[in-house]
Amino acid sequence: MSTSHTIPPGLLTPDKLREIATEAEMKQVHEAIAIAHKAEDEEKQMRDAFMSRQVRPDALERVMAVVRRAAEQGKSEILMFQFSSDYCSDRGRAINNAEPDWPRTLEGFAKRAYDAYEQQLKPHGYKLRAEVVDYPKGMPGDVGLFLSW
Repeated sequence: MSTSHTIPPGLLTPDKLREIATEAEMKQVHEAIAIAHKAEDEEKQMRDAFMSRQVRPDALERVMAVVRRAAEQGKSEILMFQFSSDYCSDRGRAINNAEPDWPRTLEGFAKRAYDAYEQQLKPHGYKLRAEVVDYPKGMPGDVGLFLSW
């Protein structure tokens, strides 16, 4: 007597269910990898853009307009811009520790903006300070450059 069983139509066998689960898991892994690659590409594009960005010819005029509005509101400081601490040569360590030579760690646009400050604003009494403005996962995140008068 033969004990071969025919599989009824529509019945999902345990083997078929394991195969379905494996395929679904592999699909999730591939999607996660694709998302990670996309995030890496976007981060690289943002870093490249920051590193190659130039100070605009009308930067002084634009900064003075913001400074004027701030002064009219009774403020004596503005956040000029912020950027990832990863864009510093030491990942923001000198800024986080308030070391006096923190400007040497600036790279890309931040370095060019600092140089413009040194040439155009510092001689007239403006001050510039850098501060880590957030700490994702306990590590330095973004750095803010603050202009004061």
